Amino acid sequence: MAKVYLICGKICSGKSYYSRKLQESVNAVILSPDEATYDLINNEQGEFYNVFCERLLKYMNKKAVEIVRAGANVIYERGLWSKEERDKTKEYFKQNGIETELHYVYVSEELWKKQIDERNKRVEEGKGGSDFYLDEGLMNKLVSLFEEPTTDEIDVFYSREGKTLKR
Repeated sequence: MAKVYLICGKICSGKSYYSRKLQESVNAVILSPDEATYDLINNEQGEFYNVFCERLLKYMNKKAVEIVRAGANVIYERGLWSKEERDKTKEYFKQNGIETELHYVYVSEELWKKQIDERNKRVEEGKGGSDFYLDEGLMNKLVSLFEEPTTDEIDVFYSREGKTLKR
């Protein structure tokens, strides 16, 4: 039976890169809230942004269930920054009879900073696609929200620096 691959990692860790790489090895549809947010509201950060994101995640959860029930795997590239969010997401799919597998995309501090700089440069050049500029204030806020998953939460540990481990 098809399943949902939950992609976890902090911002700019390489989740999109990893999702595309994983998609090459499994029959899957990638669902990305970042991509949808960009396509639908162009990452506009107004008052409606948080309400929109909450609604979007509910919709994407529902679509993920439909896709799996139709026989295709889903790569759910959500970030899943907090343990509470990971637990709620896993429980939602479990209640719908759908297996999940958590893939953690790890990035070292050195590579992470390099990737942020490259991302910001692309955004400044108008080549950032769905990315938005990460200034220091936003980075500090986002870093404070991220809770690294524990080893018992992780099914697959992936690092662009050459480590992929499956439990």
